[in-house]
Amino acid sequence: MTEKEFLEKYSDSAFVPFSKLERFMHGTLVAAGVPSADADIITDVLIESDKRGIDSHGIGRLKPIYIDRIDKGILNPVTTIETIKDEKTAAVLDGHDGMGHVVAHKAMEMAISKAEEYGMGMVAVRNSSHYGIAGYYATMATQEGMIGITGTNARPSIAPTFGVENMLGTNPLTFGIPTDDPFPFVLDCATSVSQRGKIEVYGRAGKDIPPGWVIDENGNTRTDTEAILTDLTKGKAALAPLGGIGTDGAGYKGFGYATVVEILSAALQDNPYLKELTGKDKDGKDRPYHLGHFFIAINPDFFMGKALFRRVATSILRELRESRKAPGEKRIYTAGELEWEARGYRERYGCPVPKSLQAVIDTLSERFSLHDDWPWH
Repeated sequence: MTEKEFLEKYSDSAFVPFSKLERFMHGTLVAAGVPSADADIITDVLIESDKRGIDSHGIGRLKPIYIDRIDKGILNPVTTIETIKDEKTAAVLDGHDGMGHVVAHKAMEMAISKAEEYGMGMVAVRNSSHYGIAGYYATMATQEGMIGITGTNARPSIAPTFGVENMLGTNPLTFGIPTDDPFPFVLDCATSVSQRGKIEVYGRAGKDIPPGWVIDENGNTRTDTEAILTDLTKGKAALAPLGGIGTDGAGYKGFGYATVVEILSAALQDNPYLKELTGKDKDGKDRPYHLGHFFIAINPDFFMGKALFRRVATSILRELRESRKAPGEKRIYTAGELEWEARGYRERYGCPVPKSLQAVIDTLSERFSLHDDWPWH
C-alpha cells in the first residue's frame, strides 16, 4: 500500500497519536478493575495490533470483548495464574478465566526461558480468555532470536467442510521467525477465510462482506454483515474454513488446521473444546469462555546457531520477494512485511479511528471520567 492509498483508505477516520490511545486504554482497564501492571501488558498487545494495521484486534476490541465481559462477570479483571505442571521443556498453566493477554505473556516468557536452557520450550494454557493478536506472542520469541509458535481455540465459528454448524473457533496457527530484515517473518492468520473481528470492521464501515466468507444453515453463502454478526452467535451462520465452502478451494485444509489447533488447545492441558466454548451455560446464561492456548519457543543455538538461521531465513524470504512478478504487480510481500509498512505510516500519522469507534471511545471516556482532547470534538 502506498502512502496515498493509506490516506485514501482512512479518509473518513480521525488520526490519533498512539500515546494518547495507550493512555486511554490503560486508564479504562484500570478503572474496570485491572491491576496497573496487567493493564500495561494488555494495552501493549492491543496497541501493537493497531500499529501493525490489524484493526480487528486493537482498540476496537476494548469494549465489546474485554470491558463488556468484565461487566458481565465472565472475565476476571484480576488474573490469577496457577502452575499445574512445570517440567524441563514443558509446562501447563491455568488462567482461572483471567485476562488472556496476561496469561499468554507469562506462558510465552516461560517457553522462551525453557528454550534458552534446553533448546525448546512449550507451555499449554487452560481456562484463559481472548488474548489479542497471536502474532504478539510469536514476536516475543523472535525478539530473543528464537522461533515462536502459538495457537488458541475460540468460541465456535467455523463449520467443518460439508457441514453448516459452527463447531470450531477461528483458531489461528501463528509462526514468528527471526530474520536480518528490519522485521521478522510473522504469519498470523485465522484458519477460517476471515475472522469475526474483520467482519466487525466491515460492520463498523456499513459494508457487506465478500461472498464465500460465511455459510448459512442451507449451505449458501451470505454477505449481510450486521445480520451475520448476530446469527454467528445464534448458530444460524458459520464461517467458512480457510480455502472456502466445500472442496473446490480446498476448504478441507483450513478445516484440518483448525482441528489441529483445537486439539493442541484442549488435549494437552485438559481444557474445554468445541461447543463447550460458547460462553453460555445449559440455560443460555453467560459464563466464562474457558479458552485454551499453546506456546512454543525453539532456540536455533541448539541447531546451527541463531546467526546462520537468520541469514538463511532472510535469504529465502528475499529471494521470494525478488522473484518474477505477475503482470501489473509491483511487489511480492512475505508475512510481516505489510504490517511493518503499516507501522511506518501509522507512526507518522497516528492510528485511524472510524466514526463508529469514536462513539465507543466517547462512551468509555464519559463512564470512566477519562476525558481527553479527541480530534473529532
